[in-house]
Parts: sequence; structure tokens; C-alpha cells
Amino acid sequence: MKHLKIIFYTIIIAGIFNSCQEFSEDFLEAPAKSTLDESIIFSNAGLARGAVDGILEPMGQTNSYRGRFIPFFGFNTDTEWNYSSDDAGSSQGELMIYDTKSNNSQMNSENNAWAMMYSGIERANICIRGLRNFGNPEPDTELGQLLGEALTLRAIYYADLMKAWGDVPARFEPISSETIYIAKSSREVIYKQIIQDLEEASTLVAWPNETPATTSVERINKAFVKGFRARLAMVASGFQQYPDGVHRSNDPDLSVEKMYKIALDECRAIITNGSAQLNPSFEDFWRSYNEENIAAGGESLWEIPFADGRGRVLFSFAVRHRSVDQYTGQARGGIAGPLPTVFYDFDENDTRRDVTCVPYEWATAVDGISQQELTGLDTWYFGKYRYEWMTRFVTSSNDDGVNKIYMRFAEVLLIAAEAANELEGPAAAAPYLKQIRNRAFDAEDQAAKVTNYVNALTSKEAMFNAIVEEHKYEFTGEMERKLALIRWNLLGENLNEAKTKMLDLQNRTGEYADVPTTLYYKYEDDNETLDVYGLNRGETIDPGAEYSAFTWDPLFDDMINSLYKEGVNPDDRQFWPIWQVFIDGSNNKLVNDYGY
Repeated sequence: MKHLKIIFYTIIIAGIFNSCQEFSEDFLEAPAKSTLDESIIFSNAGLARGAVDGILEPMGQTNSYRGRFIPFFGFNTDTEWNYSSDDAGSSQGELMIYDTKSNNSQMNSENNAWAMMYSGIERANICIRGLRNFGNPEPDTELGQLLGEALTLRAIYYADLMKAWGDVPARFEPISSETIYIAKSSREVIYKQIIQDLEEASTLVAWPNETPATTSVERINKAFVKGFRARLAMVASGFQQYPDGVHRSNDPDLSVEKMYKIALDECRAIITNGSAQLNPSFEDFWRSYNEENIAAGGESLWEIPFADGRGRVLFSFAVRHRSVDQYTGQARGGIAGPLPTVFYDFDENDTRRDVTCVPYEWATAVDGISQQELTGLDTWYFGKYRYEWMTRFVTSSNDDGVNKIYMRFAEVLLIAAEAANELEGPAAAAPYLKQIRNRAFDAEDQAAKVTNYVNALTSKEAMFNAIVEEHKYEFTGEMERKLALIRWNLLGENLNEAKTKMLDLQNRTGEYADVPTTLYYKYEDDNETLDVYGLNRGETIDPGAEYSAFTWDPLFDDMINSLYKEGVNPDDRQFWPIWQVFIDGSNNKLVNDYGY
């Protein structure tokens, strides 16, 4: 069962945050009421625990991570698209097609993700100040663990702000009358600060299962902190859009050499420690996730924790259920899916393929029982998220309560491979890539698909290109791809290539010439599970009368073109604009760059 939840906390803890977030100058000139309480609260581990837990609460707000950031950020990529993209003129679709307006009606509100992230940062700042001033937070102490958690949660908010908006205001102290209105800071300043903060946090928090505080993936642990620091080091040194164009940072402190060294050292520390590891089976890992197994020490490093009646991960991304049925009381899922080319880019023997790409939905139930039903070629679902794999029956109207995985061990291995390749060459990267691929292929395929394949990657360029492809096979459906494409300087290039590939699939030309146009299906003995012939390349022979034929609708031009708006260069729109409500309320301190 899940223990840590994003909920509203006790009145005394809420009072700390509320008293420090008033924006009245008269109030801010007076001594903050919370300062009278901090010496008591942050010197007591139990009370401080409630305050640090409260840093997470803004994530659960409707217009925050729960209902806006998680469902909409990270689209569209060369592997994933949101099905609102082809809804011409819709406020949701606008968010995906690299044409977002600052007055977007989904986002332009005072309680949106931007505001909630800064609310979380303010809570973290109060906790960090209180723990430093009154808690004596040393390694191997409860208060030390809490300071490490607060530093890490603040870094999470900042990382998400910067990947969505680029340069943002830097607030590393609680708000005062002098800092109510501040301009954007260089993201380089923020990256350097949070990378430094995570170095400190890693000395304070325990490894998974090392202490009672780190037995759950809903709590911050050392493996996650180090892995997250490695991710941020790669991002900070990578390509990204600045007001003067797309390039790497010019700050010598964020050079590839320095940042990749940090990333590689952190990843190797996690791998060597052994307290986190791959699940031997890709499918078993995702089944365990949907079963809400939150025990630390496996593949998931940290998850955004949602209460049972809060959070919309499956509500948004699960294989679609058209009605209440035997698996869910919530007729939802399926707002997004993998591009139709992704299934055919996989090796047919890759065990990740059929977990990741699902060509069916659950039809409208008859007498409460639903069957799987084939969809069109342009509509695939993320099979990593499935109501039918849950052990809890979801009855909420619009929330499923399943956590959002923020980072898993597979990413640690791929970061290690990428950094080792750059710093030490492809031979140093090979063991990490082999570990990922070993899990993906059965034993009889590993000589050809793992050993021979990886050993043939003898140049840095070949290894890098293989890592880019492996990232696709491993992470499609987790909305990590956009950030990776940006830092590799491949966003626009790969999106253009994705459109070309879909046109080839539409016409059954090029590398998709052998993809069938007709599927054949029957139901297995349970009378709900599809047995499909014709999904694999070259499966064109009618398997017999026991199967029904299904003409696979072609991809249509308007759907292909909806990947990004025609005439827009995605590399000129890597970020969302700051929403107009925050521009208007900034006392002329905030402006939008990038041509918005």
C-alpha cells in the first residue's frame, strides 16, 4: 500500500507556508508569523517531516502536475504524440504543436503549473532555512535526511520549470518585500545552484532501504539524488534554445567535460552500490508499477506520489477503455500514444515492443464486460499504463491515483553509456548499453542482438547514435524524449524525419514497404483478448476462416502534419511561453523571449 500521499497537511504546517506566501508589502515588512514557529518545528523531526512533505502538495493541485503538466508537457516528439494535436485551434492541441500562445486557455490561470511550482519552491525555501537554522541537519540523522529531501524537491521544481520555460526567476530564499517582483535569471545560474544542492543532498539522504525513511520510492533516496544530478549535468551542458539561438552553454563551469564527468561519476556510484537495479523483465516492471508496488530497491528511483483519488497518469495515458468495464470504473485513458512508426522501428524480438505499443482499445462493455478492439493505424496506445494490470479498481470520475515515475535505473545506465562514450570511448560505454539490451532480448537472441550488435559500435558516433535509438525503445511513453532530443540538438531534425517516416508508412514505401495493410484477428479462450496476425512485417497470408479481416486504415495527411504546426520550426519553439497572467502580474519584470 502507498503511504506518502500528496494531500493537504496539518493546519500548523499549512500555517507556516501560508503566512510566508502573502504578497502584501505591509505584511512582508512586519516579522513573519512563521518565524515564531520555525525554531520549534524545524528542530523536531516529526514536525519537520510534515513541513517537508508539504513541499509536494502543490503537485497535486488540479492545474498543476496532476491535470496540466503531466498530461501535456513532453509532446510531440519523434516517438510520441498527443491526439489533441490534430484538433485545429484547440487550446490543448496548441500546447503540443510548437505554436503555444501566452494566453492559452488551458494554462493561463493564476493557479497553473508555473504558480504551483513556485509555491513548492517557496515551501522548500522555508524548510531549508528552518532546518539549517534550527535543525542541525547532519548526515545519518532524520533532520539531515529531511534537508536532503527539501533540497532535492526544490531542484525538481526548478528542473521542470526550466525544461518547460527556459530562463525563469531564481528564488533560493523565502520571499521578502524586496523580492516580490524579480526578473528572469539565466538558467545557467540555476543549474549550477541545484547541481551543487544535489551534491549536498547526496551526503544527507540514505541509499534505498538503508534506513526506514528510504524504503519507499515515494521518498527521496541517494540513488535518485545522484541519478537526478547526473541527468541535470547532461541537460545543463547540452544544446538548448537561448534568446540568441540553439547552442550549448558558454559557461565554462557547465562544459561538456565537467558536466559529463559529474554525470558519469554519479551513475557509476549508483551502479556500484547496487541498491537500485533493473527488473529482469521489462513487462514485469511495468506490471509491478501498475500494481502500485512502491518498494524501494528496484528499478524505479523516485515517483511523484498521488493519493488514490488524485492524479491522472492512467486517466491520461493508459490503454483506452471506452466504458466502465470489468477492469475500471473510469472510462478513460488514451489521450496520447506512440507514433505508428515506432512499433515497426523495434526489432520484432525486442520484448519491449508489445509492452510499449498497443494497437487496440477496450470497447464499450456489454453487460459490464469489455473486449479488446483493434484501432486504426494512426491510433496506438502506451501499453506501459494499463487499468487491466492494476490490483485496485478505480472508481473516481477523473483521477486514478497511480504515481508518476520521475526517474528509473534504466536512465542511469543510458546516461552512463553516453557520458562514458564521450569521455572514454565506445568500449567504456558498451557494458552499460549491453545491460539495457540484455533485458530487452531473450537468451537465445542475445548473442546477435546484444553482444555482436554492441561490439560492432566501434566509433563514438556509432555508439552515440545507438544510444539515441535505445532511448527511443526504452522510454517511449514516459515523456522523457523531448528533453533528450533538445539536449542532443535533434528536436527539429528528428521531428522532420518522423513526418517523412510516417509518409513512407502511409504509402508502404521505403523502410515500411513490407508493413501489411490488413490485419486478421480472433479472440482467445477468455473471449476478451485479441489474437492478431498481420502486425509484423511480411505477415500478408490469410491465416484462415477462424480469423476475421480488419482493414487497417491508412495514415491521413492531416494527422501526420499535426506533429508540429506547418511553417513552424520546432527548434524556435523549444519552450512554452510564460503565461500572460504572470507577465501582467510581474510589475514589468517578466518578458517572453524566443519570438513569443
